[in-house]
Amino acid sequence: MPRMKYTGALLLLLALGMFSCGRPIARFTYHDLTRQAPDTVKFMNQSQRAESYKWDFGDGQESMEAEPTNRYTHSGNYVVRLTAMKGKKKRIMEKRILISPPDKCLVEIETRFGNMLVELYDETPQHRDNFLKLAEEGYFDGMLFHRVIDGFMVQGGDPDSKNAPAGKALGMGGPGYQVPAEFNPKYIHIKGALAAARQGDQVNPEKKSSGSQFYIVQGKPVSESNLQITEARNGVQYTPEQKEEYMTIGGTPFLDQGYTVFGQVIEGLDVIDSIATVKTDSRDRPLEDVAMKIRVIK
Repeated sequence: MPRMKYTGALLLLLALGMFSCGRPIARFTYHDLTRQAPDTVKFMNQSQRAESYKWDFGDGQESMEAEPTNRYTHSGNYVVRLTAMKGKKKRIMEKRILISPPDKCLVEIETRFGNMLVELYDETPQHRDNFLKLAEEGYFDGMLFHRVIDGFMVQGGDPDSKNAPAGKALGMGGPGYQVPAEFNPKYIHIKGALAAARQGDQVNPEKKSSGSQFYIVQGKPVSESNLQITEARNGVQYTPEQKEEYMTIGGTPFLDQGYTVFGQVIEGLDVIDSIATVKTDSRDRPLEDVAMKIRVIK
C-alpha cells in the first residue's frame, strides 16, 4: 500500500484546522429596529464551542448569561462586546447599537418595588422644567415616599425625608420656592397621574404648587353619578374618554382643577399598588422606608 505524502503547506493547514477547531467562536445578533430610550434589547447568542460568556453592553452594565437582555435608559451609540470562552481560549465580537433620544419628556422613578416610567407634559412647562432640573441635580435621590394612603395616592419629594429617623413627622420640606398653578382640563387625576402637592387654600389661595413635593395617584374606579357630582362641584366638564378612564382604571376626580397634574405613569402602574399596600403609622408614613431615585431619560 503506497504511503501518503504530505507537503509542508498541507501539514500547516491541517495543524491550523485542528487548532482552530478547539477555539470558541463569538457571534451574536439582535433585532435591528429603530430604538428609543428607554429600551430593552434582547441579544441572541450564535456563538459556537463556547463554555461561558461575558457581555459588556457599553453602558457600564455587564452579564455572564448566554442570552441576556439589557435596558438602555439613555440615548447613545453603544459598543456591545461579547467574549466567548472555552478554558483559557476566547474570542471577542463587537457590534454597535444606536439608541435614539425619546420623543417625549420622560423620567424614571426607581424604588425597591420596581421602576415607574413617567411622561412629563409640555403643556405644564414650569412644573416640567422644575422637576427635570431637580432630577438632573439628584435632588430627589434618597428621598422617601413619606405619605402613603392605600386607595388614594403615594407622596414624596420632601428633602427632610432623606435619612429621616423612624417616626419623624415629614411633609413640610421643600426647596424654598413654589411653582405657579398650571391647571389644564386635558390632564386629570386618573390612576398614575403625577401631580404637585401644595399648601391649603387658606394660606395659598392661588393654589401654587410645592417646589418639590409631588404625589402619584392610585385611586379607585369611580361611578358615572359621582363624576357628575364632581363636575357640578368643581366646574369641570369631562370628555367621554376621561369618564371612561375614571370608571375603568380609577382615580381621584375630586382633586381636578385644584392641584396641578403635570405627568402620567406610562409603565409601572403596579409599582404604585405595591407601595400603597405597605404598613404605615398614624401619620401615613411607611413603617419601612420606601426610597426613590429619579433619572431623566434623554
